[in-house]
Amino acid sequence: MSEKKKKERNKATFCKILQYISKNKVLLALSLFFALLTVAGSLSLPILFGEAVDVIIGENQVSFEEVMKLIVIGIVVIAVTAVSQFLMNLCNNRMVGNVVERMRKDAIRKVQRLPIGYIDRRSTGEMISCIISDVEVFSEGLLMGFTQLFTGVLTILGTLVFMLMIDVRVTLIVVLVTPLSFFVASFVSKKTFHLFAAQSETRGRMTGFIDEMVGNQKVVRAFGREEECMEQFGEMNRELQKISLKAIFFSSLTNPSTRFINSLVYAGVGVFGAMIVMKPDSLMTVGELSCFLSYANQYTKPFNEISGVIAEFQNALACAGNFFRFLDAKEEPDAVDPVLEPEVGRKKSGSITLQDVSFSYVPERKLIQNFTLQVKPGERVAIVGPTGCGKTTLINLLMRFYDVNEGAILLDGCDIKELPRQSLRSSYGMVLQETWLKKGTIRENIAFGNPDATQEEIEAAAKKAHAHEFIVRMPQGYDTQIQENGGNLSNGQKQLLCIARVMLLDPPMLILDEATSSIDTRTELKIQDAFTSLMQGRTSFIVAHRLSTIRNANTILVMKDGNIIEQGTHEELLAQKGFYHELYQAQWA
Repeated sequence: MSEKKKKERNKATFCKILQYISKNKVLLALSLFFALLTVAGSLSLPILFGEAVDVIIGENQVSFEEVMKLIVIGIVVIAVTAVSQFLMNLCNNRMVGNVVERMRKDAIRKVQRLPIGYIDRRSTGEMISCIISDVEVFSEGLLMGFTQLFTGVLTILGTLVFMLMIDVRVTLIVVLVTPLSFFVASFVSKKTFHLFAAQSETRGRMTGFIDEMVGNQKVVRAFGREEECMEQFGEMNRELQKISLKAIFFSSLTNPSTRFINSLVYAGVGVFGAMIVMKPDSLMTVGELSCFLSYANQYTKPFNEISGVIAEFQNALACAGNFFRFLDAKEEPDAVDPVLEPEVGRKKSGSITLQDVSFSYVPERKLIQNFTLQVKPGERVAIVGPTGCGKTTLINLLMRFYDVNEGAILLDGCDIKELPRQSLRSSYGMVLQETWLKKGTIRENIAFGNPDATQEEIEAAAKKAHAHEFIVRMPQGYDTQIQENGGNLSNGQKQLLCIARVMLLDPPMLILDEATSSIDTRTELKIQDAFTSLMQGRTSFIVAHRLSTIRNANTILVMKDGNIIEQGTHEELLAQKGFYHELYQAQWA
């Protein structure tokens, strides 16, 4: 990426950060006010100390009364400064907390609106790292910026004014040398930004790898791939360590470099100021020199802090850029006309028409080509075929998880692209081969699609799904806590709960994608009876590998290479002695 594009991207990122900060105007104003008080207090102290020095210089000229007065005033100023600094930090923490909370809310909202294809193409771990780790690093950099940047800039301006009031000549020494600190900080920050960006990217890949390994430990151990996985992780870990060390090394150069320059300033002020004070006709007193030295130290100190902030902010900016790129990803477009009937699936008959549909996940690999299908209301359609023939892809298109490349899918004569996705998907009940249960009680999982369901309705749905018997045997029955992704349940039990979840919704249309694959034969027969009752009068799509489960379908579509090659009832297809007959005989071989 060219330097110009990097600057444009950083500028865009910074503008977006300001948009988030601008929503906390009251806290920002309070923080600036307390920062002003803090700086005013810290700048007042050198004046008091300088006056104290002047009143104790000279034999028999010490004014203890004046010294005590200055001490009391100093204590009050220190107390006010401390309280102001505490309140400033409190405002800054609250402001950063609000920004981070809003960012993560926007991120989760974004996940809900992203196309399924975007999520399928990206590692879960990388997305988690972006939402959690990158935002955390950004918040730390932002907090440091608020805490030190405000006070630093105000201190520089304030001390500069006071030093000019004391002596212009000495002030010029300070002003002419300190810009070197900015040059050093700028040089280092350019070196560190791309390193911090690479660090964020590598950390995301590592998080994704860890997520895969932890979630699939059984598979890793079953195939004896522990050592290979350790080597792969070790390689990523070494890469992250290498990049992190470089980033930390370069960023760590900033503070000592600027401190060295600032020490030169302090020494120059001390020597030159002492020479002025020793002159007989000098207008500068010893107390004013001590006050000036204190101001010179205060003037240079913020440069150290700001240089540290700049180095840390480079890391924060890199993480924020990664986060905003995720936030800028193209969302799933919704229907143009939101006024359309929201209950389209429930109000209408459920007639589905696929007109010359073509679809592929990647352009160079054709999948479904010129696919036409007419499904009458209440029909039960089974879809069979070998792996990769397009069965699940067809379901994805019906649900608009993906949009067709060509052709159209009509629901009761209306193109589903003209319908809001939410109203379309609420018309379907889905039971997938891959079960998903959230961490919570069994009751909460069954009522996932209908949180207002009563206990009686939940139990009735569980009984229809033949899940009630094993639920009541659980330690707390329906209040039993399910571990993450149902870790304390068998695959069959998890599938039964997923079926009960759909039973409770009582949807107008059904999609069953290998819905009984994890259930024993005896329970499967009971589930088939329940599904027969549930599918009565509803348009249903059933994807199955076990052909024995689809004998009662009104129509069986036999797919191969994205095309329907046979169509008919179970008996008709067997009589044709074609591809369906081969599949059916193969399962008994």
